[in-house]
Amino acid sequence: MAKLFSPYSIRGVEFKNRIVMAPMCMYSSHNMDGKVEDWHKTHYATRAVGQVGLIIVEATAVLPEGRISAQDLGIWSDDHLEGLSEIVRLMKQHGAKTGIQLAHAGRKATVDGDIYAPSAIRFNEQYKTPVEMTVEDIKTVVNAFKDGAIRAKKAGFDVIELHGAHGYLINEFLSPLSNKRDDAYGGSSENRYRILREIIDAVRSVWDGPLFVRISAEDYVEGGMSPTLYIEMVNWMKTQGVDLIDVSSGAVVPAKIDAYPGYQVPYSEEIKKGAKIATGAVGLITTGIQAEEILKNDRADLVLLARELLRNPYWAYSAAMELGVEIESPVQYKRGWIF
Repeated sequence: MAKLFSPYSIRGVEFKNRIVMAPMCMYSSHNMDGKVEDWHKTHYATRAVGQVGLIIVEATAVLPEGRISAQDLGIWSDDHLEGLSEIVRLMKQHGAKTGIQLAHAGRKATVDGDIYAPSAIRFNEQYKTPVEMTVEDIKTVVNAFKDGAIRAKKAGFDVIELHGAHGYLINEFLSPLSNKRDDAYGGSSENRYRILREIIDAVRSVWDGPLFVRISAEDYVEGGMSPTLYIEMVNWMKTQGVDLIDVSSGAVVPAKIDAYPGYQVPYSEEIKKGAKIATGAVGLITTGIQAEEILKNDRADLVLLARELLRNPYWAYSAAMELGVEIESPVQYKRGWIF
């Protein structure tokens, strides 16, 4: 059996394989109320039919002002539970485990009204200048993540991922490039980490299932964060009960990134070995052989696919054929994979 198709368990939750659908915004909540629409029901269920082991639902805002776009999903209200519960039901029908990425966009929010960040510095001239958060604002966000975790549990999700990457709010606090505060939430690495520490503790107080954190392991700008610097923070996350680090990179400040197949995998490997924690690798992973190499060489524990699963929701079947593995499929589709 190829390692890609071997099961993997965290806190008693078993994924049938190591294939994970990375969270990707769908910008499809067309009433701009954060609610699930028909698009989401079709989109996520299709990847479950495609035998993805774990499907992580797109960045889902814990506060309305924390949406990346006005069409993002939300989890700031009990009104969101019905739709989220339905997509969980549809995914689980086909054997997928289900995750949700709880998020706050910070200074990269594009909604009407004020947006918020650790410091009043805009990302670039296309974005608004954010309001510098007060300590009370920070407490509101921490509580919103906790409330989001409570709702995620009620909706039936198996995994929660905290979005600490790609220049959104948590990432803005972690990086010295975007956090210029001089209070308890800025300056030293311990202080910049404080909001994430508080969020993890708040989430863990209501959630005992698998907990992932997505990080941007490399800022690609001098004076920014790097995998070596993140190992310290990841060790703190580990002591707080974080189970896996989803290792991405970039986007906290404008930077030129040389993206090529597997370009972020070395960051996953460095975090995994440096902090002795499970990791997920992501970034232009497109073939079964490429995914198998990452796992067999112990560079990550899970492989996350994003754009490749937009192009081919049935990628798992193709990868199985490539690796000479026979996998289960719905009876309706068996004829498509018999040669």
